[in-house]
Amino acid sequence: MFAPLAAAPAVAGGQSFAPVQLAQLSIRERVVVRVRRIPATPPSLPAPAAVRWKEKGGPRCVAVADLAGALVTQPDAVDLVMAGGQRLRAKLDGECRPLDFYSGFYLKQASDGMVCSDRDTIRARSGATCPIKRFRKLVPDKPRH
Repeated sequence: MFAPLAAAPAVAGGQSFAPVQLAQLSIRERVVVRVRRIPATPPSLPAPAAVRWKEKGGPRCVAVADLAGALVTQPDAVDLVMAGGQRLRAKLDGECRPLDFYSGFYLKQASDGMVCSDRDTIRARSGATCPIKRFRKLVPDKPRH
């Protein structure tokens, strides 16, 4: 009964309209960023005097585009070297030993382009995941004389 009406163009006040077609398209994107691990001292340079770092309050989130590299310095933390030289420490929720054995780690980039504490995780190449508890800003500690 309704088939002839659906096939014919609509007529209103003498005007005809083309039939309307509806469609739905879903695009899902998954971006994984590999953060390379940098050695504490490049092999071609002599070892500098040890720098002691002091933790200060840090941001809740950092832009993935600003990450330049990482150093594994503690069993429950990863030091992030940012573009421009600033350092942040990502304190992990629990110990994450697999990060010691591989040449980097992965971050699954969120749609906002940020990595945030209490939301995102660091993924070791072995497949282990380590939730980021908080970020701390690192500043050189003044030597005591």
